[in-house]
Amino acid sequence: MKKTATTIASPESISDMHRLLCLPAPLHPLVSVINLKDVPCIMDENLTSLQYNFYSICTKRDFKGRMKYGQNYYDFDNGIMTFFSPGQVISTEGSDVSVNGMWLMIHPDFLRGYALDKTIKEYGFFSYATHEALHLSEAEEDMINGIMRAIEKEYQQPIDGFSQDVMVSQTELLLNYCNRFYNRQFITRKQANNDLITKMEQVLTDHFNGTEACLPRVKELADYLNVSPGYLSDMLRAHTGQNAQQHIHSKLIDKAKEILSTTELTVSEIAYRLGFEHPQSFSKLFKAKANVSPLEYRRLFN
Repeated sequence: MKKTATTIASPESISDMHRLLCLPAPLHPLVSVINLKDVPCIMDENLTSLQYNFYSICTKRDFKGRMKYGQNYYDFDNGIMTFFSPGQVISTEGSDVSVNGMWLMIHPDFLRGYALDKTIKEYGFFSYATHEALHLSEAEEDMINGIMRAIEKEYQQPIDGFSQDVMVSQTELLLNYCNRFYNRQFITRKQANNDLITKMEQVLTDHFNGTEACLPRVKELADYLNVSPGYLSDMLRAHTGQNAQQHIHSKLIDKAKEILSTTELTVSEIAYRLGFEHPQSFSKLFKAKANVSPLEYRRLFN
């Protein structure tokens, strides 16, 4: 009988990943650059999940298969990039899985002592879902491939006292270009993003007009909109200058102003109605956003 059980692999090191892909040992224990067309095996015929314990930066072309993130499957075409951080679980399905491109793997220990060790956590796309991959133009793809080849060339050189410095600098350059290209993607997909913003605004309006006394959370909002929290915040920031949490707060303050100006509810009652456990937290947020306290705002209408 054909095996149908899901297999989850969790390679702890770059060397473990090489063994899993039937590749020779890496040239450096904490970093590797792989040309995907040279990988003897990517996935077996069963559904296989990988839990990365290192940073993964991948360029892909001609992907013949499906990748799974959470419970959703996504198909890919040409010229995309995906980014995964340690701890993420990614799956692919199907025996006909092939892809061209380059794969940069970096263990967190490789970045210790460098500024990138801290700043890499600020690149939001490492927390994006698979279907939020970076789609590259031809010129952008050429730029990215050029940097990846430079990293690969340095990786293949004998290790000396400068190898790590050079590869960390090249990786930071790569990530900065990816940041630029993602910002371009937010702009070029303006209509789709506007539709997403409109839907989000309606969800928040319905929430604050409803009877549920709880504060909406960014993750719950993102899940409802079928995007990752990081992508939602970065997309909103690119279009409006505010992240998802700031949008929630703005909508909340608008609703609070409406209640203050049209009802006789106390500040505490309004706070509980909007989902705050402590009225002081509501008053503090209101004053920070409106520059006046809730009671001072109400007096403007008396």
